[in-house]
Amino acid sequence: MGNFGSTKSSWTNWVGNQTFVPQKFSDAISEQEVIEAVAAAVRSSSAIRTFGTGHSFTPIVETAGTLLNSSVLKGITSIDSGNCLVTAWAQTPIQDFGEALWKQGLALANQGDIDTQTMAGAISTGTHGSGIKFGSFSSCLEGARIVDGKGALHEVSRTETPDLLAALQTSIGMLGLMTSVTMKVVPAYFLHEQIKALHVDEVLERWDSLISDYRHFSFFWMPTDGSSALYGFPPVPKDHCMVKLYTEVPEEFDGHTRGDRVDRSYRIYPHIFEPNFHELEYFIPFENGKEAFAAQRAYMLDNLPDSRFPLEIRFVAADEAWLSSNYQRKNMVLSISGVPGTDYWPYLKATDKLFGSFEGRPHWGKLHFMTPDRMARLFPKYEKFKSMRRKYDPQGIFLNRHLRELFA
Repeated sequence: MGNFGSTKSSWTNWVGNQTFVPQKFSDAISEQEVIEAVAAAVRSSSAIRTFGTGHSFTPIVETAGTLLNSSVLKGITSIDSGNCLVTAWAQTPIQDFGEALWKQGLALANQGDIDTQTMAGAISTGTHGSGIKFGSFSSCLEGARIVDGKGALHEVSRTETPDLLAALQTSIGMLGLMTSVTMKVVPAYFLHEQIKALHVDEVLERWDSLISDYRHFSFFWMPTDGSSALYGFPPVPKDHCMVKLYTEVPEEFDGHTRGDRVDRSYRIYPHIFEPNFHELEYFIPFENGKEAFAAQRAYMLDNLPDSRFPLEIRFVAADEAWLSSNYQRKNMVLSISGVPGTDYWPYLKATDKLFGSFEGRPHWGKLHFMTPDRMARLFPKYEKFKSMRRKYDPQGIFLNRHLRELFA
């Protein structure tokens, strides 16, 4: 898997679809230096942004001012086993939590396929795994330390500052630079993984039971015989689905069959993807999910005979984060991809229109076509979030062109 790249003149994300030249690069090796960098931006009325591992497809890192590198601020600082809480520096990668938590009898409640993102980045964009009973990383945030747009350091918590926490949980870095995060975790658990190649008709027939009977149910639908190879999967025939089923089991579980895996949770979740795609991802109300999947499949078969990338389907629980795509509703998530270097924008726009008819909300790290009018209709706390953003960043130093269009 690739990572971000930067030189003294430019910064590029992991798939190479976002490149820009900041006014200057700056490094921070302590929380105090983050405060000083923000204070300097405030004094000069210039913008400032930071970055994690560059896994977003959208231009959320871009800035015309200072690009701050605080990547050394990583590592777990405390684990509260009794209350199932872990506190870490914000730049700590997801993959660094697994072993450390396991030694204390704990684990992250859920994960996605990729575990190399920083925790701050995953929280800020609403990154998630699959399982209708489990929320995104945003929903697990219990507290944080942030440096706001006035250069002030704030302690954020569910008990003392509940509104600020709800705004911060999915804030795309617009309320302040996170230096530390406190996450709710769960008792350690083992997973039994089953990977099955099922015809799409069988998946649709078993839809409800697959969602209810498994801790994690997700699948990749293959539009062509060669689709599975694009993500490094074993061969799966056209119009079949590579179905991932996870069940929580005891350590001594021996009921698996050949090809299954049983292991610690954090060892089961990750999959390595090549950076050979650009992705759009929308969240559809759960009750409309099956219909939306069928509509997208039909569109691809009828209109895109050359489309090769799999269509990914996942499920996420509702939460209370103001800008979360899961705000007060559980969702089915559809992810579509285009090939870098090709003109896939007509496809993405047509898909956006289709998902829009199902009240689709975007993943903030994936390509999307949101407008202020759509935001106001889809996110009940949209105006309240903008008011909170202006309070904590009155000069708009954390905004860039992409974010200003939606949140100024």
